[in-house]
Amino acid sequence: MDAGGETTAAVTGGSGFVGGHLVRRLLERGYRVRATVRSARDAAKVRPLWELQEAFPGRLALFEADLLAEGSFDEAFRGCSTVFHVASPFLMPERIKDGRRDVVDPALHGTRNVLASVDRTPEVTTLVLTSTVGAIFGDYCDVREMAGGILTEKYFNTTSTLTGNPYHYAKTLAERAAWDAEAAQDRWRMVAVNPGLVLGPSLTPASESGSLFLLDELFRGLFCYGAPDFSFTTADVRDVADAHIAAAERPAASGRYIVANETMTSFHEMSRIIRARRPWDPRLPRTALPHWPVRLLGPFFGLTQDYIRKHLGIRFPVDNGRSVRELGLAYRPVEQTLLDHHESWRTRRRRV
Repeated sequence: MDAGGETTAAVTGGSGFVGGHLVRRLLERGYRVRATVRSARDAAKVRPLWELQEAFPGRLALFEADLLAEGSFDEAFRGCSTVFHVASPFLMPERIKDGRRDVVDPALHGTRNVLASVDRTPEVTTLVLTSTVGAIFGDYCDVREMAGGILTEKYFNTTSTLTGNPYHYAKTLAERAAWDAEAAQDRWRMVAVNPGLVLGPSLTPASESGSLFLLDELFRGLFCYGAPDFSFTTADVRDVADAHIAAAERPAASGRYIVANETMTSFHEMSRIIRARRPWDPRLPRTALPHWPVRLLGPFFGLTQDYIRKHLGIRFPVDNGRSVRELGLAYRPVEQTLLDHHESWRTRRRRV
């Protein structure tokens, strides 16, 4: 018997990078899915969901919903026992023009609207919230102050602001609001999934995910002269989707779960992995830059000296033990994730 049986689940942001994979995995496990999208007429973004409707007849329904519109999710949630709240814009700092408009309002007010719809839907018993490791720390240097210098779930980001790292600030506000709402009632339980930088194959060529944008810069040759010493906590999008489902299906799952590899991966390491398959690509950096040119030239590329000081050359271990023990995750090797991500990137470029 399929794990989902006749369970009906809602996924907000079904046309997004994570949301699309989550919808597909749920359908494969036997769920009926009600996915929300901003516009059902946006063919570039919604086409993968149309294809899933054809592959799983009668099992996937699409609903238009606006994160900033009160009551927008009521219809989609009707009859659902589980809600996966995935929808929230992920933008890299250089793409954020107005922190409140671009990330805080969609993340915080959007989460509040989703929570209100959950409260109005008596069938809902489980909410799985897509958060981020950015709700745990603001800057890399913050992790140095954690016990043993290890990233764990027990901390909350206290250093990000509307003007300083607004995306992390927005996701922190949203997750805290969700925990407050969960504590104020006893009908539904909540679990938060806190992934690192989400990588892997994209189901849609139109995704605006910041993780796709970041690696696009690497693959297009922005760092061909040498890779700056910035490292990232990484998670495979397929592992992130599986973590959401395990959080919903396992009654004992509770609290927050970091979903990320134990070891961070640098730009130079990413390039080395891809060059093992495509050694002739001149766009991929072959050397790692020393710190001094990054400090000197970083501001010309939109990096402030404050950001450079708090991130350049800083690495820390990640404790993902809870996700392994309690959610049963078996992480894909980062090499597989990156090679699949690069192949997906090449396929998307051929379609443009």
